[in-house]
Amino acid sequence: MFQHSVSVIDPESLLPLFGARDQHVRQIRDSLGVDVTARDGKIHIAGDKLAVRLATEVIEQLQGQLNRRGTLFPDDVSHALAHVSGDLNNAGKSPVIEVMQAGRQIRPKTPGQRSYVEAIEQHELVFAIGPAGTGKTFLAVAMAVSALRREEIRKIVLVRPAVEAGESLGYLPGDIQAKINPYLRPLLDALREMIDYDQFQRYSQQDVIEVIPLAYMRGRTLNDAFIILDEAQNTTVSQMKMFLTRMGMNSKIVVAGDVTQIDLQRNQKSGLVDAVARLRHLEGFCRVELNERDIVRHRLVQDIVRAYEEKPNARRGKG
Repeated sequence: MFQHSVSVIDPESLLPLFGARDQHVRQIRDSLGVDVTARDGKIHIAGDKLAVRLATEVIEQLQGQLNRRGTLFPDDVSHALAHVSGDLNNAGKSPVIEVMQAGRQIRPKTPGQRSYVEAIEQHELVFAIGPAGTGKTFLAVAMAVSALRREEIRKIVLVRPAVEAGESLGYLPGDIQAKINPYLRPLLDALREMIDYDQFQRYSQQDVIEVIPLAYMRGRTLNDAFIILDEAQNTTVSQMKMFLTRMGMNSKIVVAGDVTQIDLQRNQKSGLVDAVARLRHLEGFCRVELNERDIVRHRLVQDIVRAYEEKPNARRGKG
């Protein structure tokens, strides 16, 4: 039996932290199989070592939220558990995504992410919609690298629209390639976490892996390829049609985007929004919705996403 203690900054915070009739603590106990008690100004957690570590992280997250907001919402405990318990739940449930980085294994960490990975496995065309930090691009790249590793495909193509988010592309320094590179950097960063550097260089030189702006897709047909379109909310309707019709034989497409962060001009309709409506009845098409519970970045990102989703009047009322 492993034990750990968490200091309580304010003894009066124990009641809202534990919840009415200890409902928050019971939820943590039932989910992680740990004992949670309070005495001598500390919260004591006992159980399996991994479960204790996860329960400690949940309680620390809840303490932080309580200190910032002065209260806990009913779903805060569920969100915290969903965020940290992936390692425990995934031990026997979530598939390992085998990539090419020595010793690196990737697993989906939330139920939503598991559904996303399963959708990619089972469908030829997958649309993933959700906020920043939910793993839309990272997991798609991992699945592409895994497919290449198993020789199910011959090529990976990662694509992004070069749309300006409040800044002018023309004023960036350098030639056109230098101007475009910042847009492609997130895709390159994901790849380099999954493929050893020398192997990545070889694949790039042999065009086994391409990371390109959307405009470079015009006129191509891609067979035996895993094609990922990132930041798809910033495509126009005509660009999305052009991209989707590049799909060749034995190819798979994953389209990822966040419909709350559209940087197009106001008179332009998002190709992502349009395509989801047009394609929803097609055989082989799957739409996956990820939400704040699937965010696996810093714990504050969930709070940030929630804050931006609230109505302004609601935020003012809490101030």
